[in-house]
Amino acid sequence: MLRSGIVRLRRPIPPVLAVLLAALAAGRAAATPEVIPLKLPSGKTLQAEVMIKDEDRTMGLMFRPSLPLDRGLLFVFDEKDFHGIWMKNCRFPIDIVWLDQDRQVVHLAEAVPPCKVDPCPVYQPMKKAAYVVELNAGQARREKATLGSRLEFALPR
Repeated sequence: MLRSGIVRLRRPIPPVLAVLLAALAAGRAAATPEVIPLKLPSGKTLQAEVMIKDEDRTMGLMFRPSLPLDRGLLFVFDEKDFHGIWMKNCRFPIDIVWLDQDRQVVHLAEAVPPCKVDPCPVYQPMKKAAYVVELNAGQARREKATLGSRLEFALPR
């Protein structure tokens, strides 16, 4: 089943699939998502990778050693829904921020740890969201991204 940020499998990943996923992660530099400015409520602007394609949303932060402090990921969905995120194959904790169509924060999950058990927990918002932003752990609070606050960005055409 497809979840925001990862493909959820019920069985352990076969070695061949693990190699293919690793190759995809290594090759993503050749086909990186577009990057746009994303302004946080504190006024700080990050460079956000825009995850519009299914393959980009599926890969998310998998296999990355870290996320630079001036970067984030912005997941864009066609429809508002309870978009779930899990942390399979992620190596560091993050803050997950769900936004409605007006770019207002409708839910937060702070310092979400990498998945250590199978199946991985899925983090979901309390309200439907149109966007999800992934930041370094602690960054949402530092940059005043709280329920009802607004993030600013213009989507690429």
